[in-house]
Amino acid sequence: MKIAIVGAGIAGASCAQSLQDRGHVVTLFDKGRGAGGRMATRRVEGPDGDISFDHGAQYFTARDPAFVAQVEHWAGAGVAAAWPAAGADAWVGTPGMNALVKTLTEGLEVEWSARVDAIRRVDGGWILEPVSVSTFDSVIVATPAEQAAPLLDAHDPAMAEAARACRSAPCWTAMVAFDDRVAIAGDIVRDRDILGWAARNSAKPGRDQCEAWVLQATADWSRAHLEDAADGVVDALLSALEAEATRPLPATVVRIGHRWRYAKVAAARDGALWDSGQRIGAVGDWLLAPRVESAWLSGRMLADRIGPD
Repeated sequence: MKIAIVGAGIAGASCAQSLQDRGHVVTLFDKGRGAGGRMATRRVEGPDGDISFDHGAQYFTARDPAFVAQVEHWAGAGVAAAWPAAGADAWVGTPGMNALVKTLTEGLEVEWSARVDAIRRVDGGWILEPVSVSTFDSVIVATPAEQAAPLLDAHDPAMAEAARACRSAPCWTAMVAFDDRVAIAGDIVRDRDILGWAARNSAKPGRDQCEAWVLQATADWSRAHLEDAADGVVDALLSALEAEATRPLPATVVRIGHRWRYAKVAAARDGALWDSGQRIGAVGDWLLAPRVESAWLSGRMLADRIGPD
């Protein structure tokens, strides 16, 4: 089949790769300018060179045998490395978390900066509006649940309702670089005041740069301050980080706030959704568990249901 996938994150890319291996012709459409999604890595210019921040997923684990094998392959290819500071089974992409999505999308047809506002059924096929005039035999939605529901509404109300039932918690994130080392002994701070997570991003494997931190607020605080200005949010997160340090924070050379409206999801357990009559489906971590591994597995599960060409 000629298949369109809306969303080129881990779930969409995993599904596309598996379907292409089965002989299908697959095109991914993503509103972003490049690989990442919630595996995003932001690169900015600092005073002494580029500085990178993993401002989405901070690390991932591997438990399912198929995903363990995939991670071992990534490690062998130099795009993943263990990060013991986050846990005995923690891994990160190298040189950034988005390296995993970049690797998965190699050899796939991807349309970047292609925001899909609606999918429409035409003569037994599918058109994606406004990004494509081509007709596809099948369409798969691989976006966060909140974005999937409106796309699915007119075509499979049950599928749309399943998406609406999976609500994601928001997360305010600050990306901050300093001109000296922050006086915190470890590289990670968890669950302290409004900080759900703070990590010395520059200490991750494969990062060679100045002192850089990613600070993520708790879900409750993010929800209460969702519409606040980014500058004020960064100030609040820096104050919480300073409370964990043994001396005042060094001067900042980069400070950026980013609001994730859809971060950690309260997931269903369907794995993947597929309507064989209409040839429409959905994949994502929201259908399994809020983990990188779950997104990858969900994409594979749907490819298995669709089967070979």
